[in-house]
Amino acid sequence: MAGAERAESGACFLCEVGTGEAGERLDRFLASQAPARDAGLSRTRLKSLIESGAVSIDGNVIADAGAKLRAGQQISVNVPPPADPVPRAEPMPLVICHEDDYLIVLDKPAGLVVHPAPGHETGTLVNALIAHCGDALSGIGGVRRPGIVHRLDKDTSGLLVVAKTDRAHQGLSALFADHGRTEPFTREYFAFVWGVPSQSSGTIVAPLWRHRTDREKMTVSPHGREAITHWELCETFAGHNGQPAASLLRCALETGRTHQIRVHLAHIGHPLLGDSLYGSGFKTKAALLGPKAQAALAGLGRQALHAASLGFSHPVTGEALLLESDLPPDLQKLHDCLAQGL
Repeated sequence: MAGAERAESGACFLCEVGTGEAGERLDRFLASQAPARDAGLSRTRLKSLIESGAVSIDGNVIADAGAKLRAGQQISVNVPPPADPVPRAEPMPLVICHEDDYLIVLDKPAGLVVHPAPGHETGTLVNALIAHCGDALSGIGGVRRPGIVHRLDKDTSGLLVVAKTDRAHQGLSALFADHGRTEPFTREYFAFVWGVPSQSSGTIVAPLWRHRTDREKMTVSPHGREAITHWELCETFAGHNGQPAASLLRCALETGRTHQIRVHLAHIGHPLLGDSLYGSGFKTKAALLGPKAQAALAGLGRQALHAASLGFSHPVTGEALLLESDLPPDLQKLHDCLAQGL
């Protein structure tokens, strides 16, 4: 790297491609540079900047995040000023499973980002919640994450609880931190995975930490934070040759780390179907499936993970709540094609 300026908001930073970095993707290269790391620019944010025309190579704007680099190229990145830190209300349909004066439980569709972040300033669940609840959202999460107690990945569907008061937020945060160790708590997911585990159930204990070079990924690391996932085999699916090809697991979290289920299942050799981040090496496995199952998987466009069950004692009223969510249409279609061997 050469000639780099600190990449503060509204600033520009420059870097030069070294000999050992030739052939690397543009977004991956930029994410590895000190100015980008200092400014907290994730690979996702950098990809957004590239696609918006904020990045030039040797003076020419380039909008392809996957462009391969050559040694000696000069790259310029213009970082725009930050957007308004207060999210705007944006009315959009919400599937509400439970709502009272203290909290709201939603069934989040795949593709919806939970809260504003660089690259996703609008169109998030928080924008929709502000429109729905007005000022009735807990402020503990800050102006960018009002009421947000826990997250689901953008492409994970299912149940999510949001606090409408600070008292509810504090109580829910304590419940999620405890993860059922001392109080009743249920948080379960349906996961479609490649292959069939050799046992009918199991527990994955593997600490997780941010990947050393790819900041979008988490990885198993002895230096990571404790992470525990319990799983149970629900169904197995044969491929077109009659041999086991995939499975449906029910996963219960004992901890709630970023990407925990996705990383843990990949760690034991059974990554999620459709997970391009942690299961890219299994893409060829699709050829084992029947033609309709292959088409359903190709049309999924996301990891096959759904937050299906959420149960807890109401942090204010003490009421026992148990919410359940059926598979959304895209995963139901995948399930039916797999189950019927189509």
